[in-house]
Amino acid sequence: MSGAPSATADEPVAGALQRQFAAAAERYGVPPGVLLGVSYLQSRWDGHAGAPSVTGGYGPMHLTDAVTALAEAPHHSEGGEDARGDEARGPRTAGPARGPSAAELPPRLRTLERAAELSGRSPEELRTGTAANIEGGAALLAAAQREAGLPASADPADWYGAVARYSGADDAATAAAYADDVFDVIRTGAARTTDGGQAVTLAAEPSLVPAKAQLRALGLRAPAKGPVECPRTVACEWIPAPYAEFGDGDYGNHDLGDRPSSQSIDYIVIHDTEASWDTTLKLVQDPTYVSWQYSLRSSDGHVAQHLALKDVGWHAGNWFVNAKSVGLEHEGFLTSPDSWYTEAMYRSSARLVRYLAGRYGIPLDRLHILGHDNVPGTVTSSIRGMHTDPGPYWDWAHYFRLLGRPITPSAGPDAGVVTIRPEYEGNRPVYTGCATAGAACAPHGSGAVRLHTAPSADAPLVKDIGLRPGGQDSTVDVNDTGARASTGQSFAVAERRGGWTAIWYLGQKAWFHDPREARTAVDARGTVLTPKEGLESVPVYGRAYPEASAYPAGVPVQAVSPLPYRLLAGQRYVVGGSTLGEYFFAPTFDPTGHTVVRGQERYYEIQFGHRVAFVKATDVRVSRA
Repeated sequence: MSGAPSATADEPVAGALQRQFAAAAERYGVPPGVLLGVSYLQSRWDGHAGAPSVTGGYGPMHLTDAVTALAEAPHHSEGGEDARGDEARGPRTAGPARGPSAAELPPRLRTLERAAELSGRSPEELRTGTAANIEGGAALLAAAQREAGLPASADPADWYGAVARYSGADDAATAAAYADDVFDVIRTGAARTTDGGQAVTLAAEPSLVPAKAQLRALGLRAPAKGPVECPRTVACEWIPAPYAEFGDGDYGNHDLGDRPSSQSIDYIVIHDTEASWDTTLKLVQDPTYVSWQYSLRSSDGHVAQHLALKDVGWHAGNWFVNAKSVGLEHEGFLTSPDSWYTEAMYRSSARLVRYLAGRYGIPLDRLHILGHDNVPGTVTSSIRGMHTDPGPYWDWAHYFRLLGRPITPSAGPDAGVVTIRPEYEGNRPVYTGCATAGAACAPHGSGAVRLHTAPSADAPLVKDIGLRPGGQDSTVDVNDTGARASTGQSFAVAERRGGWTAIWYLGQKAWFHDPREARTAVDARGTVLTPKEGLESVPVYGRAYPEASAYPAGVPVQAVSPLPYRLLAGQRYVVGGSTLGEYFFAPTFDPTGHTVVRGQERYYEIQFGHRVAFVKATDVRVSRA
């Protein structure tokens, strides 16, 4: 898709995009604020260079044409990790998910066809041209207003039902949550410069009160009722994952637990499904598959809960993390580099994460809000198979702004710790392997920076001996995390030189470009650790398991196996917190045999590389940076 026509080709001068919204609104009789508000919630007015979203939506209005997107984009699932990540039972791998056929696609993934009929614009124009795309979206809104028997009013308040219909949701709660978000944008206003360099403004209308009673006339279903654990600000339904036994001592697809009474919940793990919504729901309801707590739909931010939060899902590939985390799967069957997530899903996800963090006291930082690609392998043999979603194109900076924790400097210049924060749209490192091995991916904004062995873009990338035991250099492949630091991650500074900053990373000094006039990191406060005096190096672990003496009779001792890395004397790493060694023994379907083993050995979690790691407290000393 890197050869797709530019969706910004018809925006040659400043103000063009703003005028395109105004012209489309006038042509179809849609209030400009409504058209701008809907577009903001879909794409934040970005054109994404004509590339589809993770659910096949094109352009600022996110007109969906998943048939075309499916035909053009590859499907793959990197890694072969055991999603459960516990040697006490056989491996449970998820494997690649089958993408939907064209016949299986619901109407919400085919809105571009309808927009073409209504606007007279060709599908190609709607996919690649912003003016046509905006007209298509305006035509859909106008049609929804007509079909509801309502006039084309100039008052945005009269368009609540049409906006709810635009979401594509088939249940009333999700449609209402989507419309409420749109009207919240209209009330508060918005302004930004798009990915095409266009400045767009939506003036605030603080006194706007939409006609919410219109929702009842849409005839949408009520969501499936059940014991959902969601904030009121998201539309959430209960679609349970099965807890079923199916012979030879095997069962699925999760474990019953009693969290947080039995174990604390310390992490939230962000995933990308690499499957359509309908396929995702089928998979999580298969007892032979794997499981997670929540799925989020890209088109409208709808949430489905599958497991009670007290139970343990099989999602992260690391049993220690699984036992102490909540997994959120974000819909995305397209793993192309230039695919993108809707604002609706980012907002819904952020609200859910804020709720979970508040409920369990989880810090809103990148040592506790993890990507699946930040979860460490449990032992050396599992490192290479660990998954790499949501990858370098997830906008962590925007996500943390929505979480209410924007990534800003917390220390003065030349601090001992930095937090990675490149400017997302302008940061476009070259990646390869998105569609074909070795082929360059389409240019796209990224929240990651690349790490070199010296302060030069020509210097080799740092090595990851866990991914490449033979000592080969890391690569720029989109799934290679060996020389990558991601937005929000904090590292101890090793050196600064000539517009470059070095951090301690995987036991080595790693450099990234960080010029003062265009910083890609911010100075930060933090707690760091280093090996105790007299120790040349200390081992690093992928899980924090108890010492052997802590295990009661009948529970097999789990090996405390170090990873192949070493934390060397003089190096420092940012600390995320500490925990006593803990192991959740759950090898049987009957939960009466489950046991939580706790030891006396204390571990610190650290930002060691792209993935987090653990070190024993007895091996290190801790100080302020």
